[in-house]
Order: sequence, then C-alpha cells, then structure tokens
Amino acid sequence: MASPTITLAFAVCGVALGTLTGLLPGLHVNSVAFLLVGVAPSIDGPPGAVGAAILAAGVVHTFLSIVPGLVLGVPDAATAPGALPGHRLVLAGRGREAIRLSAVGSGVALVGAVAVALPLSRVVAAGREWLLAALPVLLALVAGFLILAEPTRRARLGGLLCLGVATALGFLTLDLHATGVLTPTGAASMLAPIFGGLFGAPILLEALSGEGVPPQADAVVTESRRVVGGVALLGTLSGAVVGFLPGISSAIAATGALVASPRRGPRAFVVATSGVNTSNAVFALFALVALGSPRTGVLVAMRDAGVPLDLPLLLASVAVAAAAGFVLVVVVGDRYLAWVGQRDNAAVSVAVLAFLVVLVALFTGLAGLAAFLGSTVVGLVPARFGARRATLMGVLLVPLALG
Repeated sequence: MASPTITLAFAVCGVALGTLTGLLPGLHVNSVAFLLVGVAPSIDGPPGAVGAAILAAGVVHTFLSIVPGLVLGVPDAATAPGALPGHRLVLAGRGREAIRLSAVGSGVALVGAVAVALPLSRVVAAGREWLLAALPVLLALVAGFLILAEPTRRARLGGLLCLGVATALGFLTLDLHATGVLTPTGAASMLAPIFGGLFGAPILLEALSGEGVPPQADAVVTESRRVVGGVALLGTLSGAVVGFLPGISSAIAATGALVASPRRGPRAFVVATSGVNTSNAVFALFALVALGSPRTGVLVAMRDAGVPLDLPLLLASVAVAAAAGFVLVVVVGDRYLAWVGQRDNAAVSVAVLAFLVVLVALFTGLAGLAAFLGSTVVGLVPARFGARRATLMGVLLVPLALG
C-alpha cells in the first residue's frame, strides 16, 4: 500500500495532466483516456497511487475543459451545451463571471454527488430497467423542446432542419471505426471530431471577421445564490444519469438538465453543464464500485492499470483534485481570457483551427477528418436561420432515442 505522501505526489501529477488536457481546445476526455490506458500499466508506482493520479487527471479535466469553450468557442464534447452560451458571455464582457459560474457549478455538483452517490446508486440500480425503457421517450421530448424553444417561426423551421441534418450526421459517423496514430486500432472516439466540427470550427470561422475577445468587466456573479445552487444541483442529478446508465453522455444529460431547469439563460447553461460534467466523475466511480462496470474512459484506464477499488483513497484523490480544479479554473481561466484578448483575433482563430485538424488526424485518422469536415458544414447551418446551435445535439439525442 502506498504511503499518503507518495499517493499525494501522484495525485498532484494527475492534477497537472488534467490541467494541460483541459486547456487544450478540442481535446476530448476519452482521447486522454486512450493515452492513459496505454501508459498506466507501465507506470512504476503502487497501483493505488497510480489510480489517484488517473482519477485526479479526470476530475481536474472536468473543471478546466470549459475554459477553451468559453474563451475560444471550442468546447469539449461534454461541455458543448454550456460553452456556447458561455462564449456569448465572454463576447459581452462577462467572461470572468462565466468562469466563476463554471467553478461554482462544478464545486457544488461534486459535493452534492459525493453526498448522495451511495443512496442514489441503490435507487438507480433498483429502477435501472424502467429508466432504460423510458429513456427514448425522454430523449425525444428533449429534442422536441429544443425546437419549440426557438424564438421565431423561421428559427423553429431552421432548428427542425438542423435537428434532422444532425441526426443524419450522427447515424453516419458515430459508429465509424477510426484509427489514429495515438489510439488503438478501431478504438478512436468520434465524439471529438463531431463536436469539434459542429460547435468549434464554425465559431472560429465566424470569428475570422470579428474583433476577438473584448475587454472583460469585473468578476461579480450577477445570478442569485439560490438560482446558481439550484441549477448546479439539477446538474448533479443529471450527472447521475450519465454515471449509472450506459450510452448516455454528459452532453445529453446537460441538455436534459437545461430543458428541465426553469432558468435557461447563458449563466444557467454554464452552471448546469459544469455540474453534469464534474458530478459524472463521482457517480461513474460509484457505479464502478457498486456495479463493476466502468462508465468512462478514465475508469477503464484505472481498471486496466489494476487499481484497487479502495473507495476512501479514491474519494480523497477526488477531493484533492476538486480543490485544485476549483482554484485553477479561476486563476488560469482569467489569465487564459486575458492572453487571448491581447492576441490578433484572426491569427488565434487560424492557429486553433489548424490545431483542431492536427488533433483530429492524430486521434481519429482520415475517418475522423471526414467527420470533422462534414460536421463543420452542418455546424454553419443554425446561424443562417437564427436558430440556436443546441439543436445540433440531435447528433446524439435522436440516434440514442431510436436505438
């Protein structure tokens, strides 16, 4: 058994890795997990300490991954629903507030998840079959609400078109077996190129003619504590769905949480999405301990590394990573925002686009590049109708609802 000092040192290394991966635009956590799966078994260290490092990296990634979406408009697949409205806050000069809303959403959700994970795991296990049976109807209702929530008739028609085209894209690309230089044969996740194309590349292309990130105002959170806390807890419960039910992604759960929330402005989007993304890390851990089934790539890496399921030790690692992530997303996020604001907008957009293409090629090869290109074309459609890009979540919602 590793000493507390060694375990803490490994956890700190995991925090550093999660910070790096979280701040790289377009890098999906599953892509990170593929690397961890390959590297973890060869790490020279006690299995418990290795597990602490892997878990800490995954948790910190959930805190930091929203920053590129807020600042650049290039979200992680899990943070797409909230990152795009959050990017609008940045363009309105409220980026520092958005970063703090994300930190609070993640922090509240993580505490809430730890508090309710054990009893909730029993409830979900008991009602799992019913939930799986009802899931297609619930997802269809979410997709329908996304259309009805559009403000104008033209936008609703555009949203319906976007939902249909995104659905077709999902059926064509989600099950592709891609191979990249950095991933095992046929194991590459298509979520990164799909979401990078739908939600990242169009923003960058549109930004080429823009003025970039404007000066940012103060960091005061203008939403009430009651609303922020309520939306974060709603994100927590939605994160449980991701953690315990197979096939449900954080992006789908975040979209469902936003549909269920009485507050649907950009601030609520940021809080709910961050809450879902972070609480999922805790619920997935409890699902692994209770059900023996890893629900995330990070937990697959832990299993392949032979990490013992010592829940107190793993929860301590989560606590260390969460505390670090909460501080880092604020401190690093503010500096990230300021640095991008001082750069030439066109140069930043071109550089990030080029980086996305390279990243997609390395992780998913030619199949991923084709999916990225097709997704980018589809991602340009909503703006032509004045529709929200949230309707593009049909790429996951409808294929999953239809099985």
